[in-house]
Amino acid sequence: MWANVAAVILSLVAFIGGLKVMRHGLEGMAEGRLAIWVQRLAKTPTRGILTGTVTTAILQSSAALTAITVGLVAGKSLTFRSGLGIVLGANVGSTITPQVLNLNLWGIVIPSLGFGILAVLTRKPVLRRPGEGLIGFACIFIALQALKVSLHPLTTSHWFTHALSVAGGQTVLAMVAGCLTSAIVQSSTAVTILTMTLGSSGIIPMTGAVAIVLGANVGTCLTSIIAAIGESRQAQQVALAHVILNVIGALAFLPIIGPFTTMVGWLSQDPAQLIANAHTIFNIVCTVVVWPFTRQFAALIERLLPDELHA
Repeated sequence: MWANVAAVILSLVAFIGGLKVMRHGLEGMAEGRLAIWVQRLAKTPTRGILTGTVTTAILQSSAALTAITVGLVAGKSLTFRSGLGIVLGANVGSTITPQVLNLNLWGIVIPSLGFGILAVLTRKPVLRRPGEGLIGFACIFIALQALKVSLHPLTTSHWFTHALSVAGGQTVLAMVAGCLTSAIVQSSTAVTILTMTLGSSGIIPMTGAVAIVLGANVGTCLTSIIAAIGESRQAQQVALAHVILNVIGALAFLPIIGPFTTMVGWLSQDPAQLIANAHTIFNIVCTVVVWPFTRQFAALIERLLPDELHA
């Protein structure tokens, strides 16, 4: 039993490590120009949403992009309102990996790993970064499969199934668990993937699984909060906007989580796909609802946390 617990932990470490390696390789391909590109592309809130969505879909870390945004705003390279658009888009972009990893990708995973290793071994900078990206992608998928295998024996354990069914049966508790877990591992993607795996085993009710995923979106806000400590007031406003957006979104969905889960189930009855779809729809809805009122939302944040000059 403990061997399986250790295997689950190692699989999660490999998954998060794969995300970091892939992100490092993709950032390296930009040769340090990522922040400059973000700054140039996010001149308006709408362009910021598009930039945040695409960049997070590539890097697969809304937390990393939000931290970059906080840094740009702190350095006065980006206004708070443009940074707010990036935060809105980052939440949507973070939903791509759970959707992609729910597909059968073995046909491209092994070749990606092989080409990635060869590229890194050449020691040529022009090949090393893309190689890291390929290795990271392969590690993510392989770790996911290892996680599924490792969790299978645990699903027959009485204490394990009882603990999860109790947590999953109480939506508030499930949402808090998702928030805390995401804050610890700093990856809502990792928490979503784990929840998809557990949901497929049938030991977590779908409403509880969806609650965990919604809570995970709140937990990733910790990175932006840490990045904003000691920075300018506008940088802190970006972090506050990120927290308020995700917290209000999660609380708004909490009373309707049952009907929402049922509605998402109309798209797919497969548990893993249902959870991935819920994650995607939640973030898209939150972004679309706020989008027309970006300026008003920004004004609210500026009122809650005034600039030093107006404090």
